[in-house]
Amino acid sequence: MAEWQAAGAVDRVLVVTGSSGRLGRLLRAAWARTPPAGLRLIWSGRGPEAALPWDIAAGPVDLPRGCVVLHLAAVLRGTAAEMAQNAVMATHVAQAALDCGAARILMASTIAVYGARATPCDEDDTPRPFSPYGRAKLAAELALMQAAAPIAATALRIGNVVGADALLGAAGQGQGAIVLDPVPGQAGGPVRSWIGPQRLAQVIVGLIALPDLPQVLNIAADPPAAMGDLLEAAGKPWQSGPENPAVLPRAVLNIRRLCSLIDMPPTLPRDLVADWHGLLHSRP
Repeated sequence: MAEWQAAGAVDRVLVVTGSSGRLGRLLRAAWARTPPAGLRLIWSGRGPEAALPWDIAAGPVDLPRGCVVLHLAAVLRGTAAEMAQNAVMATHVAQAALDCGAARILMASTIAVYGARATPCDEDDTPRPFSPYGRAKLAAELALMQAAAPIAATALRIGNVVGADALLGAAGQGQGAIVLDPVPGQAGGPVRSWIGPQRLAQVIVGLIALPDLPQVLNIAADPPAAMGDLLEAAGKPWQSGPENPAVLPRAVLNIRRLCSLIDMPPTLPRDLVADWHGLLHSRP
């Protein structure tokens, strides 16, 4: 098992796509606060803050020789054609990585590829996404794996990232109490797997330091937490709404595989909120 600090021995260039997205901005803030030893970061995107301008949907670009690519850019919602751009972008990222002899590709995927499950989602489970986003990200995973060979590629199936999710983002907009779908037997409402942005940044650096990774890896902290418990830890009011037959009571990741690679201490709702709050005044 490797501690994330072991990445100090790594001497690599890390190209990160999607620099202007929610997750990209949080990771930029995390790495600005605690620069990862041994990594030179190159932020890519379509905005003016990107050191490497890249409209990924248009095709590949030249990347630094032997770099690691962290692919965050994604289309989150839209028409079927717009969502299909996720697979197109994955293919273009793979081609750019092949052209430069990249060391590895890590692609941010999502727990949504698993679909609705009563038990924790395991990497060996057959994906059954029911949302357009989940289907699009699964298609992007498959496109990446097919196009990237023989370069090692890993799909990071990430749980909810605190601060990049809709829950606390909405809570911060001063709109009053957040309304949660009630779940029988779960006083805090729906239960989800979460991870703080700084912890996620540490995990990514730790994974880059490892010689081998699986093709699919669940990323989250443990234990899972109810939405209401997270809101209470953040000091945000919430209340239960009317019954919703479509509510997903639990969306939880099994992180045994991750824990065999990276040290993952138990993380309570207050820890998740503290992780996010630590970046609120340090974003680039």
